[in-house]
Amino acid sequence: MILIIDDDVAVRASLSILLKQHGFKTKEAASPTESLEVAQAHPLQLVIMDMNFSIETTGHDGLQLLEAFKQRMPQVPVILITGWGSISLAVEGMRLGAADFITKPWSNDYLLQAVRTALSLSQHSPTKDETLTRKKLDQQYDFTNIVGQDPQLLQILKRIGQIAPTDASVLIEGESGTGKELIAEVVHRNSLRKSQPFVKVNLGGISSSLFESEMFGHKRGAFTDAKADRVGRFEMANKGTIFLDEIGELDMNSQVKLLRVLQDRTYEVLGDSRSRKLDIRVVCATNRNLEQMVEEGKFREDLFYRINLIKVRIPPLRERPDDIPLLVQFFVENMKKTYHRPELELSPKALQWLKELPFPGNIRELKNLVERTVLVAEDEVLSAEDFQAQAQQGPVKTGDKALPAVGAMTLDEMEASMIRKSMAYYHNNISKVARALGLSRAALYRRLEKFGIPYEAQD
Repeated sequence: MILIIDDDVAVRASLSILLKQHGFKTKEAASPTESLEVAQAHPLQLVIMDMNFSIETTGHDGLQLLEAFKQRMPQVPVILITGWGSISLAVEGMRLGAADFITKPWSNDYLLQAVRTALSLSQHSPTKDETLTRKKLDQQYDFTNIVGQDPQLLQILKRIGQIAPTDASVLIEGESGTGKELIAEVVHRNSLRKSQPFVKVNLGGISSSLFESEMFGHKRGAFTDAKADRVGRFEMANKGTIFLDEIGELDMNSQVKLLRVLQDRTYEVLGDSRSRKLDIRVVCATNRNLEQMVEEGKFREDLFYRINLIKVRIPPLRERPDDIPLLVQFFVENMKKTYHRPELELSPKALQWLKELPFPGNIRELKNLVERTVLVAEDEVLSAEDFQAQAQQGPVKTGDKALPAVGAMTLDEMEASMIRKSMAYYHNNISKVARALGLSRAALYRRLEKFGIPYEAQD
């Protein structure tokens, strides 16, 4: 049962008809007092309420009514309806526990999407499962390329699996290198939109002057350098998922433009006055503290609540050290195929040494270290010394010891080492080596001469 609260009979009637057409049962209330009476008499699944009640003699207005519902029925989601000019009121409502807010005039499609999302999320409130295992999760969801069994990670994966089929906006927080993009891909891959586009946008690389053209697209002649039509990222992502990475880097002007799109689910291509509808799932990521930025006036609070329906925090690698050996083994197995070194193995001491490192650059730093080591290692067993030789960023602490870092090889040295290994592996067969390295025979010959690598062609 969905309770619709609004003092405008036309609004109540239109919402009730819309919801009933899509299989929902509804009740209506014209005032805060009547709404509480209905709530007491009927079991509710969801409340949709207008925020703009005039104050009654009972002292209830929109925010007070919301508080009353959250106190009496904290498990029932509340969706707020407000005008664009009263968004600050809706933001205050989000602080008090509202599930979502919609601005007038609303899109019927978007309102229905918000209703279904709120109902679905209320059925999957986060719970801690002591018996949770990676095997159990992998039987239910597709977590390809996500490596680890840390309890924190398992809880995150469980939550993602639960919310992925909804259209809830997701905010992924975490330090650089923790794998936020992989998590965004997992959200999409386990969603009902998985057969539709997944479009990645690095907002940190888009200037304010290019934001509209990049995101909304433009028509030829829309501005001086617009020599051809351009399809914007939102249009590319329509019906699918758009991943807005580094959203904390967006300037205030661009934040307003983004909020309008996410609020109305419509946009306009530069040079074309027609409004276009948008049907997307929004996933954002940041390595910054957006709540602090809101307090400092650097990030819009209304945009924060719009993208923050579901928050996922990815722990840094130092908080899940037991996953480091699993990650190293995963990277090495992939690199054995990439670099044609099937004989490679890992020594137990190497894994233990790596497990004790802090890795401020997180998984990205670990992967880079493993790749450098695989490229230059001479022996079939990767030892702790092999990894130590490639460790960067000054002395690396392990336990009470500090190991001096040896400078990494140059790109030329790495390339020469890889060519030597490939020549040995393919017994100087130039065609096979060139094919394996993605080079033409002529290009390979030039590199052999450049690096002074002796060879006897065996074709």
